[in-house]
Amino acid sequence: MQYAAFLGHQPQISIAELSATLEDFSLGEVIDNRIALFNTSEKIDQSFLDELGGTMLIAQRITEESLTLDDIPQVLLNEIKSKRGKITFSLRTIHIPRSMIGTIYRRCKKRCKDAGRGCRYVGSEKKPAATAVLHEAELIDGKDGCELVLMHVEEEEDRTLWIGKTIAAQDIDWYTTRDMEKPVRDTTVGLLPPKLAQIMINFGDFLVRETNSDKSNDVITILDPFCGTGVIPMEAIIREFPVLASDISMKAVNGCKKNIDWIRKEEEIFKKDVSSEVFKHDALKPFDLKELPDVIVTETTLGPPMSARPSQKETGKLKTQNEKLQCDFLENAASSLPGVPIVCAWPAWKQKGGWVRLEKVWKTIDKLKYRPSLPPEIEPEDPKRFSLFYRRKDQFVGREIVLLMPPKS
Repeated sequence: MQYAAFLGHQPQISIAELSATLEDFSLGEVIDNRIALFNTSEKIDQSFLDELGGTMLIAQRITEESLTLDDIPQVLLNEIKSKRGKITFSLRTIHIPRSMIGTIYRRCKKRCKDAGRGCRYVGSEKKPAATAVLHEAELIDGKDGCELVLMHVEEEEDRTLWIGKTIAAQDIDWYTTRDMEKPVRDTTVGLLPPKLAQIMINFGDFLVRETNSDKSNDVITILDPFCGTGVIPMEAIIREFPVLASDISMKAVNGCKKNIDWIRKEEEIFKKDVSSEVFKHDALKPFDLKELPDVIVTETTLGPPMSARPSQKETGKLKTQNEKLQCDFLENAASSLPGVPIVCAWPAWKQKGGWVRLEKVWKTIDKLKYRPSLPPEIEPEDPKRFSLFYRRKDQFVGREIVLLMPPKS
């Protein structure tokens, strides 16, 4: 089955997440660096998208017939024939002239009326409906209608009209709630977005499957040894993954506990069903755990928030400090958490000539025999660095996402 994924603002990372999550993922064309066509035999629905951080919307191809835009009103009628009462529809279009979009909307409405079906549409020729509107109008589950996705794409040297329907869309309101309304937020440190935490957890799940095939499609236990106020632990709890969380700061530990308690109440996830433990610990000192976690997923530290580009001197100092921390942590993990794969985020600092990234830590990785990894079909942005890079235009500190398989036993 073919699908179209409308990607987030970090398209390479979004595609990597899809590849990590779907075992038979096969990437097709990437349109405008924001829509990825892919094939998979696995089930794709709203619950699948809810666990992704990097994809905004997914459409399923509904026909491979050679159709034109003139056929769209009948395609819509076919999709809504089982619905009762007044229906709602929407169009999401790529590489189709705006003037034509308005015409299609009007023709669809007339075709429904001629068939005796009352209807209305959301979105317009200027802008497709927001994902929140799709949920409100109950178009995702098909209860009250549907959204058709229309794209002109190149297939086998021919320009084809790709026709699909939206089957899943991000719940933006829920992301906002758990990011902004959790009881404890610490703005004195870099705030990890919930979506990026989801992505990193999916990378962790991928590494566990690669390391231990017995864990495929199973519950995994996650350790975040730099938990801060608990963004990664909260997202793990939502996934119903048991979590261990620690931090050198008691303030962070207390904040993490409060946030986990809050998300449990919001999602009605009880500790007897999904365990969690939060404790004070210096991640550079040996761990003494009853059982090893399945994977470490963590953002160590980005250093202080930046409201302006740091000076070269300041960047050099921050880089030296962070190099030591990352190297010391990996040394500790290798000795006291043997065989456990790691997903971590390292800082990078914006300078006039580009991004300044960590260097010495790669020698430590080689020494400890960790194996940098990426999901299938994914190439690193920088051939010299086996990693993924997350940055926003308005920020002066980026994140390098690194996936480390443990040494071969």
